[in-house]
Amino acid sequence: MKKTLAILGGTLSSMGLLGVYVTNRLMYLPKKEDDFIRSRETEATRLIEAHYDSLPKEEVLLPSRYGYDLKAVFVKPHPHNKFMIFSHGVTENKWNSIKYMNLFIKYGFNAVIYDHRRHGESGGKTTSYGYFEKYDLKTVVDELIRREGEGVFFGIHGESMGAATLLLYAGSVEDRADFYIADCPFSDFGEQLAYRMSVDLKMPAKFLFPLVNSTLKLRQGYTLRDLSPISVVQNIQKPVLFIHSSHDDYILPKMTKDLFDKKQGPKEMFLDFRGTHAQSYNDNPQQYEEVIQRFLKQFVLTEKDDVS
Repeated sequence: MKKTLAILGGTLSSMGLLGVYVTNRLMYLPKKEDDFIRSRETEATRLIEAHYDSLPKEEVLLPSRYGYDLKAVFVKPHPHNKFMIFSHGVTENKWNSIKYMNLFIKYGFNAVIYDHRRHGESGGKTTSYGYFEKYDLKTVVDELIRREGEGVFFGIHGESMGAATLLLYAGSVEDRADFYIADCPFSDFGEQLAYRMSVDLKMPAKFLFPLVNSTLKLRQGYTLRDLSPISVVQNIQKPVLFIHSSHDDYILPKMTKDLFDKKQGPKEMFLDFRGTHAQSYNDNPQQYEEVIQRFLKQFVLTEKDDVS
């Protein structure tokens, strides 16, 4: 009996350690250094320091409901209250959003760029792949409305985890923006995790999900089931543009196709980009801009607005 209890205790202890190990890999995914991202974007001329420095802007710290500050930059080169909010991907920071910001400034939008929790200059100890981040995005939206008034017109652009975050925000928190652009999101994080483990570790992963779910619930208060944009995308009434590279083998473009099929109401999808994950704009800037223009003209802007 004692031997059986010892074996059982050892098994449970090993399972507990495995659960902590797997969730640590998720929660504390290594990030790119801030200086590296800024230098990379500068060298690629997607960030031109002199141009960025010349823009009228205000850097602010916004208190998250979870006890840390979010670093945000409100950029307002235009006198009206038409804005874009940019939500970057995991391991990146707000410098990665500037290339998209520049595109929309050219279209007459003002902009808000910010760092997700645990990224850039924001606080927070863990990454949650949209669970906590969707409420942080609401904090940014609330501050924009506080500054510009209830009549502010704005869209949200997100890349990768940032795209999943905006879909979770719009589908389960509030559909407050006037439109959304989701660039290479995952449709369900559990499925994405299973796919990556099968590719990277050559092992089936779904048998680990009960362990991962129970450990995440205990440590962070959510499970993989809470990280599923496809379970809430049908709640989004505003227009959504879905973008994905057909060559993306990190998050498969099928996930975007599934999201598009599930979304009701106004929507558009473009998959015919070349490039690896989150490189649709970097590898196809002119085509990316044309896709954005078509979407804005069809679903978002009035005839008097000029996006040419």
